[in-house]
Amino acid sequence: MYAITGITGKVGGALARALLAAGQQVRAVVRDAERAASWQAQGCEIAIAYMEDESALAAAFQGATGVFILPPPEFDPAPGFPEAKVVIDAVANALRRAKPQKVVCLSTIGAHATESNLLTQRTLIEQALTHLPMPVTFLRPGWFLENSAWDVASARDTGRIASFLQPLDRVVPMVATEDVGSLAATLLQQTWKGVRVVELEGPHRVSPNDIATAFSRALGHPVRAEVVERAQWESMFVSQGMKHPMPRIRMLDGFNEGWICFEGSPDEVIRGQIDLDTVIRRLVADAT
Repeated sequence: MYAITGITGKVGGALARALLAAGQQVRAVVRDAERAASWQAQGCEIAIAYMEDESALAAAFQGATGVFILPPPEFDPAPGFPEAKVVIDAVANALRRAKPQKVVCLSTIGAHATESNLLTQRTLIEQALTHLPMPVTFLRPGWFLENSAWDVASARDTGRIASFLQPLDRVVPMVATEDVGSLAATLLQQTWKGVRVVELEGPHRVSPNDIATAFSRALGHPVRAEVVERAQWESMFVSQGMKHPMPRIRMLDGFNEGWICFEGSPDEVIRGQIDLDTVIRRLVADAT
């Protein structure tokens, strides 16, 4: 039996579908049973636990062959990442108590970076789970292609998308969430020793101009990418309600400056199968 956190999201859902298709038993670890009703209908066992609740998590992980950890994202963390640290402590202690046979944790490209940024939350969980007594895999995917969902309305209505990634022709490792979930299912069913890092990107690296072109094809009219100047970022993010915009700004800097990248050699990075056009077409269809 595999215990899955984050099953109601895109990555966790893709992972669960892959495990069920392989004939595996799945326990969905969720905060709200109603949100997981569709998974229960597909044969999943349901366990209720908040990611900050060590005891509930330990009970949810008890008896699992493998556990998938999807840390909840905190997009506006306070200085020092206190929100993430509460979750990290609860997860690490729960895993020590439950003693599953193995763990796969969703991390991120750039988790090895030493400069503090929004992705440092994943660095911290890697540091904590590295010391667990069972085998652990950290899955580090690139930028999610599904982040382009934020651009659908603008591309459709104005023919423009705003880009914080720049210059506009610079390609970045990106990947579809379905590929992430599919690989996570494969990793969970493997046997390994100790701690390993697996890095994943899509079949081709992607630039903001590529995303605009994909929108053009999906929508049937021209779409162009436009740079959002860095000098505007802080005031823009604050106007949108952020209290601590600097971690997000430094993450974007990391992609643009190249220090948020894969740690391993290029020939070790796994490539997914789902391309940019497929994802953009789905996002456009979902928005109609």
